[in-house]
Amino acid sequence: MNTELTFELKSICFDEKYHPADSTRLTTNFANLARGASRQQNLRNTLRMIDKRFNDLAHWDNPEGGRYAVELEIISVEMYLNGKSCDASFPLIEILKPSILDKATNKYIDGIAGNSFSSYVRDYDFSVLLPEYNLQRTEFRTPENFGDLHGKLFQEFVSSNVYKQRFYKQPVICISASTSKTYEQTGNQHPVLGTEYQQSELSSTDQYFAKMGMKVRFFMPPNSVAPFAFYFYGDLLNDYSNLELIGTIATMETFQKIYRPEIYNANSAAGKLYQPSLKHQDYSLTQIVYDREERSQLAVKQGKFTEEHFIKPYKHVLQQWAAEFAI
Repeated sequence: MNTELTFELKSICFDEKYHPADSTRLTTNFANLARGASRQQNLRNTLRMIDKRFNDLAHWDNPEGGRYAVELEIISVEMYLNGKSCDASFPLIEILKPSILDKATNKYIDGIAGNSFSSYVRDYDFSVLLPEYNLQRTEFRTPENFGDLHGKLFQEFVSSNVYKQRFYKQPVICISASTSKTYEQTGNQHPVLGTEYQQSELSSTDQYFAKMGMKVRFFMPPNSVAPFAFYFYGDLLNDYSNLELIGTIATMETFQKIYRPEIYNANSAAGKLYQPSLKHQDYSLTQIVYDREERSQLAVKQGKFTEEHFIKPYKHVLQQWAAEFAI
């Protein structure tokens, strides 16, 4: 019997009143901030940082630097095996979707889906499967077919009618550049994305996203201090407007300043040749409070949750589906 995957989208606003749902991955950028005594102040400061960065980049016809306001929506993707009537369901991924309010026209501009991409299966792959595979190895390696299932699940979702009915453009996922690679400026400049960098070989993360069907380019936006990795389908520079790209940059740069200040809130900018490092000491902290150690531990816990409740019980069903997968 062929296995059919169906998807359901749920959404909630990411604002000062946000409380994570029970099914939300607690390591996500947004859920991690909305916990503890500082939750409301964290959320308020984060949203202010996003708005300020957006207006800094969208500076034309914006003399007072307050023309735009970014509103964020958390999109949760629930996946069902063989229909919603079946008990086999799982929270597949979560992403942020920005909408940009232009106060000059009082109209909204759609942002790009994909911000703060998070995935239970990715937690399992990187926090459980990969460490276990390398436990007795002297040289780091990835297992055969590493990322295949996750990549196929993601492509199935992006090609589904559920995705196409909700989002009119393909996703762009912006994350930190790899600390294991060295990046070199190419001389290419984009007015919004900024200075382009390239690397000599793909990182394990790049290869993982390639399994999702996505290409990668690296840019350091104006007044940023380090390049970001942008994963995309199609043509990153021509498929999206400047304001759409700014929405992605403003959101993800804010989260990276909070969670990776050693790289993205460093006190000096990347040069022509650059290797990111979390051991860098010359950086500034934001005023946003969170438990960094707890966040790293939760990734392992949620990876094991995925193994117990999704990978092991549905192993044969998933293997059959993956073998028959075709876009």
